[in-house]
Amino acid sequence: MSVTNDMDLETVAPAVFGRSLRGVGVNLLCRDVRAVAGFGAQVLGLGVHRLGDDFALLAHENMLIQLHSDRSYGAHPLLALVPEASPRGGAVQLYLFGLDPDAACARASTAGAMVLEPPTDKPHGLREATILSPEGHAFSPTVALPA
Repeated sequence: MSVTNDMDLETVAPAVFGRSLRGVGVNLLCRDVRAVAGFGAQVLGLGVHRLGDDFALLAHENMLIQLHSDRSYGAHPLLALVPEASPRGGAVQLYLFGLDPDAACARASTAGAMVLEPPTDKPHGLREATILSPEGHAFSPTVALPA
């Protein structure tokens, strides 16, 4: 999802923020929002906003990923389908275009994160890797290969 204007993500009212969203939204349910946000910052170099126990925003360029704790999602029927054991993100791959996979994998090794797929040149013109968050969400930093 992207926001439509330059708002202060730390102080904007939730209703104003919600009405500003455009495009496709990504919302990850997390047992530990702070751990997944820390992974996003330390391994992927993403911006982190509104960090709390129940909610955070990860920012990559002008796109946002919302992190919600299970308890903040308690009334939503989707929560009943989330597995108790990791990985939670099975079958979903989140591409982060323009993010160097080699550098992200080097940071992942330092942080103890699991590199599922090391940086690889793919026939579809991208160099990509896949790194799992502490809860099993698959993030793929990706850059375009030269033509």
